[in-house]
Amino acid sequence: MTVPSTYLQMFSTLNESGELRLELIEKPVPTPKANEVLVRIEATPINPSDQGVMFGWADISAASTAGEGSRAVLTAPVGEQGMRVMRARVGQALPVGNEGAGTVVATGDSELAKNLHGKVVAVMGGSMYAQYRCVDAASCLPLQDGHTAKDGASCFVNPLTALSMIETMKMEGHSALVHTAAASNLGQMLVRICQADGVELVNIVRKEEQAKLLRDMGAKHVVNSSSDNFKAELTDAIHATGATLAFDATGGGSLASDILACMEAAASRTPGAYSIYGSVKHKQVYLYGNLDTSPTVLQRAYGMAWGVGGWLLPNFLAKAGTEVAGRLRARVASELKTTFASHYTNEISLVEALNADTVRQYYAKHTGEKFLICPQK
Repeated sequence: MTVPSTYLQMFSTLNESGELRLELIEKPVPTPKANEVLVRIEATPINPSDQGVMFGWADISAASTAGEGSRAVLTAPVGEQGMRVMRARVGQALPVGNEGAGTVVATGDSELAKNLHGKVVAVMGGSMYAQYRCVDAASCLPLQDGHTAKDGASCFVNPLTALSMIETMKMEGHSALVHTAAASNLGQMLVRICQADGVELVNIVRKEEQAKLLRDMGAKHVVNSSSDNFKAELTDAIHATGATLAFDATGGGSLASDILACMEAAASRTPGAYSIYGSVKHKQVYLYGNLDTSPTVLQRAYGMAWGVGGWLLPNFLAKAGTEVAGRLRARVASELKTTFASHYTNEISLVEALNADTVRQYYAKHTGEKFLICPQK
């Protein structure tokens, strides 16, 4: 396979004037160092975490695209509050894309690197919205025979997040989980993991068709937050499972508070679990997403044994250590087409990812929708 001398890579830049620019920049193809490999990126997903770097606080409803082909540039205004939050990145061209997969087309001189030549690998190392990426050979996850780059494009963020939720549950002494936005690709993975591992799971969705999707998968406890009886149904499900840990992908609004209140209501049904300070069992909600950008509202009606905090995959993996991270990665590789299969609703090129109308589609982050960038398209 002939390797070109230059390649296109996506960058996001915030100007002092309050304009955010998303564009493709032509760069020279690097030569791998001793322990590096050059990967021809063939598939890379658009995750919500990627959009934080791509757009930050920009007003995507007012975004527009000028120019044709690889010279297209998307611009969007950033208001005063957004500029205050994003001040530290003004003038910096930030590369985009957390993960992806493709074929190793050149390597350095080390045995580890040379053994990867010609293999399809998955990579999580940033700067993945590009046609080529030079990475450390040790950071690559070789895919099994018969697995394509599309199969492996999303094998880090969602699979490792889902598995790490279970690991967090075990490490912190909980026995069951509550998960929001549960019909997402990640949510469906979590359902399959819990079924395989015998973990009780309460799934919260927003639409009845999402609830049906999960029930058809065999999920036992599915509650619809748009139902008039949502809190009563959630309390029943939490009581049935004993869940005292939740992962909330929405972040904003009162959902985290509602979950804690229902955990407290469920605990009060157990004789001896209640005191004048509320139930004694600690209840924890981790916010790991930002689908709802409004403030997080806590209406304290759940005693004193509770917590709400942020949760981020890289931080967890660093805390868990290399043995745990390696074990989780190995499981993902072995179950890539089953437990951790991802489904994409749209496949687009790097240029198409800059189209304002397309951006508004994937920026909406509708549950069950997932866009895949194919940089060689």
